[in-house]
Amino acid sequence: MIELEEFLEIVEELSAEIPTEFFEELNGGIRVLEECRINPHAVNDDLIVLGEYHHSSTMGNHIVIYYGSFMKLYGHFKREALKSRTRKTLRHEFRHHLERRSGLKDLEVEDRLRLLEYLRNNDNSNDE
Repeated sequence: MIELEEFLEIVEELSAEIPTEFFEELNGGIRVLEECRINPHAVNDDLIVLGEYHHSSTMGNHIVIYYGSFMKLYGHFKREALKSRTRKTLRHEFRHHLERRSGLKDLEVEDRLRLLEYLRNNDNSNDE
């Protein structure tokens, strides 16, 4: 398992890959939290949140990456495999940021559709 300090280094390395202009208006930067975040719509705590983009008129814009979530799902990965998966999540959250800045909601819609599909596939009301 990758320890928190090494995971922070990975996130820092990946952040350096992102063009500087993408950080405009991301005044809260990138935060790594130790917790494992479960989506509130999860059935049996099986929908893990790896990262989130936050936009607030009072708190500003920032990206959160959940170390605990990565460890729950990918704690057995070697460093490079974990780095690759983290890169995907970080770029996903940056896309949210860039789309918000440009007035687009394409990724937001994609995420909602994935959630609806998940909920359809996990609908226990048809089990009776």
